[in-house]
Amino acid sequence: MSSPTFAPPAAVNTRSRVVLASLIGTSIEFYDFYVYATAAVLVFPKLFFPTTDPNVGLLTSFAVFGVAFVARPIGSIIFGHFGDRIGRKKTLVASLLTMGIATVLIGFLPTYASIGLWAPILLTVMRFAQGLGLGGEWSGAALLATENAPAGKRAIYGTFPQLGAPIGFIIANGVFLWLNLGMSAADFASWGWRVPFIASAVLVVIGLYVRFKLVETPAFQKVIDAGEVAAVPVARVFKTSWRPLILGTFIMLATYTLFYLMTTFTLTFGTAFSSATAAKAAADKAGTTFNPATFTPGLGFNRNDFLIMLIISVVFFGIFTLVSGPLAERFGRRKTLIVTTIGILVFGLLFVPLFGAGTVGTMALLIIGFTLMGLTFGPMGAVLPELFPANVRYTGSAISYNFASILGAAVAPFIAVALWQAAGGSPVWVGVYLSAMAVITLIALIISKETRDVDYDSNLS
Repeated sequence: MSSPTFAPPAAVNTRSRVVLASLIGTSIEFYDFYVYATAAVLVFPKLFFPTTDPNVGLLTSFAVFGVAFVARPIGSIIFGHFGDRIGRKKTLVASLLTMGIATVLIGFLPTYASIGLWAPILLTVMRFAQGLGLGGEWSGAALLATENAPAGKRAIYGTFPQLGAPIGFIIANGVFLWLNLGMSAADFASWGWRVPFIASAVLVVIGLYVRFKLVETPAFQKVIDAGEVAAVPVARVFKTSWRPLILGTFIMLATYTLFYLMTTFTLTFGTAFSSATAAKAAADKAGTTFNPATFTPGLGFNRNDFLIMLIISVVFFGIFTLVSGPLAERFGRRKTLIVTTIGILVFGLLFVPLFGAGTVGTMALLIIGFTLMGLTFGPMGAVLPELFPANVRYTGSAISYNFASILGAAVAPFIAVALWQAAGGSPVWVGVYLSAMAVITLIALIISKETRDVDYDSNLS
């Protein structure tokens, strides 16, 4: 009589491995983006886009900042295709490599003074490559977390990759702050700004090490076992899930707009000279020409002081990202986001009274804004993937997330600066712009359905 044989248990990803692998990738993602966003305000206008009008240099720098957002939907299609064809693990490794290599190379680029027009061209190419990698990074990390989540905890697990945003922000701006305090302005402009880009290589190596140890998620393994792997995921998702694609894009719109207004516009407006006299004095000291016709006043905060204020405020971003998970599980994703989006709408109308109230008012604005950011961004790690069937989930959630990045983030800093300048230094229309985006998101949420109880593992198109 032969002895019974037992199949070995299927390998699973432990909770700690899921948390670390999903968190490390998005931390690197947002570290990379914050490093560029900060440099786009502080050094790139002078080093890569020199012009007699500093406002033109700033707007050009922000335009290149937006190039990555144009590349992200392309990346979402490319990496989404492979994520729904060959699996989440391999695709996450490839997206991290693409993003990380581009970021490190930015740190080695020669400036306009060395190679002329080739400098901004190469910067734009690297920025585009960053966007390609980022197009597949977030969705894969969100799926890694939620497709490994226990029953009734998808929204909680979905906050793990979202927590990478405040962590990446704190690390990136902490590095910039450390460099600013430890070296002269001349050294920072000469070579110090390169350090954060080159140092990201350390984070990439750690991320790759963790991700190589993953096994495939249970949900995608069921897709394979059922023989339901889509031949062309992008075609299938547009054919079977076009409505969730549209809704997901606009559900994410206010989140993205708030995100980049709080991280790029606030730094620009907060550190701009508060008077023409101060701006002229700085220009005279630097040996440059001051043009009063193009001067737009800001708050006049010291750069390091404002970075400290941002870092403190982002702590609230992280706290309320974690808080949003249990709220979305208890009250549902839709209700949680509707209440939060109404809060964003009202917040936009408070831009002028808060930004005009000195240090206390500005600090209050930053804390409120980043608190709302945590409450709206946290649930997105579950909401967008839950809109799509498992066999097109990577592609669908990635496309919605990244198309929202174009509508809400690629243009946000550019529009905000233009509105600020058009209002003669007042942020009133910037706040109205944020409120308008919140209205659009609110409409999308009202006509959408709750996704908390969808059959996540066996849901196929």
